[in-house]
Amino acid sequence: VQLQASGGGLVQAGGSLRLSCAASGRTFSSYFMGWFRQAPGKEREFVAHIGWSGSLTNYADSVQGRFTIFRDNAKNTVYLQMNSLKPEDTAVYYCAVRRRGSAYNYTGSYDWWGQGTQVTVSS
Repeated sequence: VQLQASGGGLVQAGGSLRLSCAASGRTFSSYFMGWFRQAPGKEREFVAHIGWSGSLTNYADSVQGRFTIFRDNAKNTVYLQMNSLKPEDTAVYYCAVRRRGSAYNYTGSYDWWGQGTQVTVSS
C-alpha cells in the first residue's frame, strides 16, 4: 500500500485546511484509515480514524468538533477537514492504514504510513 498525503500549508489561527490522502490498491474500500500528527519534539499522536464505509469515525478530544474525517472510496482518498485551527495544531500530519481488530488510536496498530504533510498555524 502506498499513501500520498497532501494539502498542508500555512494558515492563520481560526482558518481552515483540507488534507487529502490518496492510496494505492484495489482494496482501499476495505481499509480502516487514520490521521496522526507529530509536532517538533513530541511523539506522534492520534487525530482521527474512519472505518471502511465511512460511517464509523473517531476523534481525539483535542480536535473533536473542529476536524472531520471522511472518505471517497471511488477516488481511493481519505480527507481531513480542519476548521478553527489553532497554533497548537501545528505539526506534520500523517495518514495511515490500520490493521483490523487493533486499537484505532495507537500508532502500533497501523502498518502503512504516508510521507506526511506540514501544517503550520500562525497566531
